[in-house]
Amino acid sequence: MCGIIGYIGFREAAPVLLQGLKRLEYRGYDSAGVAVFANGGSNDGILVRRSVGKLTNLDRLLHDNPVHGSTGVGHTRWATHGRPSEENAHPHRAGKVVVIHNGIIENYLELRHELQAKGRTFTSETDTEVISHLIDEYVQSGLSFTPATRAALQRLEGAFSVVVLCESEPEKILAAKNATPIVIGLGEGENFVASDIPALLDYTRKVTFLDDGEMAEVTSESVKLS
Repeated sequence: MCGIIGYIGFREAAPVLLQGLKRLEYRGYDSAGVAVFANGGSNDGILVRRSVGKLTNLDRLLHDNPVHGSTGVGHTRWATHGRPSEENAHPHRAGKVVVIHNGIIENYLELRHELQAKGRTFTSETDTEVISHLIDEYVQSGLSFTPATRAALQRLEGAFSVVVLCESEPEKILAAKNATPIVIGLGEGENFVASDIPALLDYTRKVTFLDDGEMAEVTSESVKLS
C-alpha cells in the first residue's frame, strides 16, 4: 500500500504534494518523492526529488533543493518489490516518462526481461520502473503520451494504480487503475489525483472515483475519462 498525489493548476505544486503526502503517510513510510515540471530557467523539464525514510526527510530535501512549477506528482512508499532505498523510491523515470504506482505488477519480470533485451537499463529493483520504461518505449516508437500509456497498461497484470507525467506533454497528468483506488479531485483552474480522499480535503470536496480499467486525462481545466 502506497500513497499517491498529483496536482495540476495555478499553485506551486511542491507544497500541495507535500501536504497531500502528509495526509497519506499512513499508507507508506519507507521512502517518499516528488516530480515537478520546472518552470523557466535552465532546468526546464521534470525534476525528481526522492528520499529514504519518513516524509520529514523529503521535506528537508525540498527545502535545501527546491523545485518550482505548477504540475507534479508525489508518492510515499511501503516497500513491496525492492528494499527501502533512494533508488527504489518513487517517482521512477525512463526517458521522457515519470511514473508513480501503488499495487503489484505480477508480470513485471517478464516485461523487464523483454525491455532489457531491447537495450533498456534499469536502476532499481521495483516493478514500478518497468511501467515507466514500457510507456517510454511506446513513446519512442512514435505514439503520443495518452495512447502510449494506454498500450502499456494493457500489458500489465495485477492490481495497481498509476499516475504518469511525460515531458513531451506537460499540460496533462494521466491516471489509471485496476483494483486499487484512484480518486480525482475537481477544482477551479486546478485538479488533483490521489489514492485516498484525505489527501484532497484541504483543497476540494468535489471528487470522482475511477472505475477499474478507466483512465483519466487530467488538465488544469478539465478531466476526461475513457
